[in-house]
Parts: sequence; structure tokens; C-alpha cells
Amino acid sequence: MIGEEKAGRILSPTTGFIAEAGFTHSLTPARNCTFGCTYCYVPTMRVFGGLKPEDWRRWGQFTTFKANAADLLRRELRPGQRIYCSPLVDPYQPAEEKRVMMPAILDALIENPPRRFVLQTRGPLILRDLERLRKIPGLRVSFSITTNREEVRRFYEPLCAPVEERWNAVRALREAGIEVYAALAPLLPCDPEELARMAAEATGRELIGDPLHVRGVKPRGATTREAAWRISARQGFTEWLDGDFQRRVVDRIRAAARECGSDFETGPGGFSRLAA
Repeated sequence: MIGEEKAGRILSPTTGFIAEAGFTHSLTPARNCTFGCTYCYVPTMRVFGGLKPEDWRRWGQFTTFKANAADLLRRELRPGQRIYCSPLVDPYQPAEEKRVMMPAILDALIENPPRRFVLQTRGPLILRDLERLRKIPGLRVSFSITTNREEVRRFYEPLCAPVEERWNAVRALREAGIEVYAALAPLLPCDPEELARMAAEATGRELIGDPLHVRGVKPRGATTREAAWRISARQGFTEWLDGDFQRRVVDRIRAAARECGSDFETGPGGFSRLAA
């Protein structure tokens, strides 16, 4: 189900993780995300993520677009801003194919570009807007690749595009001259060395990412949804939610990336590469 409502503003001053990474504002074009990934931390934020009870209770079942987003953006854009789109929904979620919200937003950015604009997505639908993207100065794309194992992708994010289709989108963006980063986040069960090699080869850039959020590592704030914990238990993947195991995986990815002439960083330090 796709709904619409008018928003009072479209750019929000950043706090927490995104602010630490160097972004001044975030842009969220909708409420609720029809990718509905089982691990998504956003519904655990509830009202602190700008959600309504129906959003966190029925996460992934519908979305509500901000119908006046492009008009608001034209009023709120300033040259020095560093904008992250989006910490709360994927701008190229499945519902975007029908609603076609992003082209008008990109047009506003073309007219009055900020200092930096970053699109965080896992949706190959972004290629629909390739010509517009090429016209935005300061644009970067952070493309989420969570695993190199297709069967794992189907367990945790069944409504997302297959792994190979996502790699193809990354390569197409790079070939079009767009700065594209591989965001290995959240890190799902994978072959860490192979994932690092593929990411370094596809982007030619440093890698960024993060393990699944767990309370043992992140005592406050958003955390991994219960649905992902249940899947992990059923499939024998619970170690991927253990802080010590996650640190070892991060070290393995970093070592493999360095062998490829790249590097890997997590947390705000990693994502600061997008804002720089």
C-alpha cells in the first residue's frame, strides 16, 4: 500500500551517528520502507525515528511518501549543506517504482546543489535516474551489499534485489562516472575475504560498513529487529550477532581489503568518507 501526506519540512539537522560522520542534514522522502528487511533498526526507534505506531507494527507492509518533498527541498537547500538520504528509509524502495518520487527531488538538487549529497540505497532502481544523478555536483552513492551469499540474502532481505544484480548496479554507476561506495552493512553471514575483494574490485574505493547492531556492542539506541534474531537462530547464524565474532569478521574484511589496495572502516569513521 502506498500513501501520501504533506510534510512540514524535508531536511532535518543531524544528530548521533550521521552527525558524527560529518553530515549536517538528512533527507527522508517517506515513512516506512517496503523493502521490509528483517534486521532493519529503524522500527526499533519508534517515535524517535519519526514513526507512527502503525509503522513499527506493520514495518515493510506500506509506505507514506512526503508528497511535497521536492517543493520543500527547493526552499531549504543551502550551498554548504552535507545531506544524507536517507537514514530511515531506502530512497529506492520498491514503492518508488510506482510513485516516482525521486526524479523531482533530484531536479531540485540539480538546480541548487548542496556541498555534498549522498544517496544510501540497496535498490538497482537507482539506475532509472542515472542521467539526473550525473548532473548533481557533489553526489556520492553508497550502495548496500550485505553478503556475497544469495541464500543468506533470501533469508534476511527477501524483497531486496539479488546479490549479483546489486553488484551490476554498482558497476553501472561507476562506469557512468558516479562516485559509488560499497556499504557492507549490515554484515550478514558471508565469506568476509570474498566480499571484501568483490567490493574493492567493483568500486575501486575504500570500503565502509557495520555489523548487525547488538546490545552487547551498542547499549543504547536502535538495534536489530527480533525477526533477524529468529532467522539467525533457525539457520545457525547466531555467532553473527556476537560482538567478539563481529570484531573478528571486521578485522578479516579490513585485511582482505588492504591486500586489494583498499581499506575498510566501520561506524561514523567509515561513513565520514561519504561526507568528506
